[in-house]
Amino acid sequence: MYTILQKFHSGWAYIALLVLIVAVINAIIGMSSKKEFTPKDRKIALFGLIGIHTQLLIGLILYFVSPLGLASFGQMSDKALRLTSLEHPLINLIAIALITIGWSKHKKLATSESKFKTFSIFYGLGLVLILSRIPWSLWF
Repeated sequence: MYTILQKFHSGWAYIALLVLIVAVINAIIGMSSKKEFTPKDRKIALFGLIGIHTQLLIGLILYFVSPLGLASFGQMSDKALRLTSLEHPLINLIAIALITIGWSKHKKLATSESKFKTFSIFYGLGLVLILSRIPWSLWF
């Protein structure tokens, strides 16, 4: 069960990151070109939100069944264990919170420019945080 979850978490991460990157690029292009915010733009951002939240759910399940997660929480001197048991989950939770805040804030905004700007900032910060805490050694 653990190996299947781990592979699914790693595989889904590629999809979630790709969709999030598309959402950030779309927001930056929309903001810089001053185009109108359309239902297509909303769907792109929504798919980014859904992809990342799905990754969160898979990651939380994996965290509690993995020998590298909660079970190794107190071993802060080991760099790899600290990354998988503390840094990766904590920073990604912060990143997902930022992405969720960006989604919530855009609903209250009236202008297209402010919606694109909100997505650019919050989704962009979330993306940077996620990329900073991916255990790259386990991916390649």
